[in-house]
Amino acid sequence: TDGYDTRKYLARLPELQLAISQIRSGYFNPGEPHKFTEFADHLVANDRFCVIADYEEYVKCQGEVSDLYMDWVKWTKKCLLNIASSGKFSSDRTINQYATEIWDIKPVEVELKPLKIVKMSQKKFYYHDVYQNFL
Repeated sequence: TDGYDTRKYLARLPELQLAISQIRSGYFNPGEPHKFTEFADHLVANDRFCVIADYEEYVKCQGEVSDLYMDWVKWTKKCLLNIASSGKFSSDRTINQYATEIWDIKPVEVELKPLKIVKMSQKKFYYHDVYQNFL
């Protein structure tokens, strides 16, 4: 991050300045108002992951995601395509390799409870309706 100055970004991002100021002042945590002051100060002084530099693009992308989410057919299509394209996660292999080769531990079987179906809206929504729109 040599040459990266968070203050230059903050100077043109008043909404981010306000958010950091509110975090610093305890606005979001009045019971412990100074709990996140050090975090906010460190973010501004040492943003080694360029969070502040990425803020504008993140907000723009989040707006696009929010718009897409409002269109159930397009959202569901993208979700299904993403799931179908994901394949085996490399992190699964990496974690198993670490467990075996470094930590010398074995997996533990865990019984999972059935998923609870949550009704998202009053509109009836069927995946076969979305699937028909793929064709």
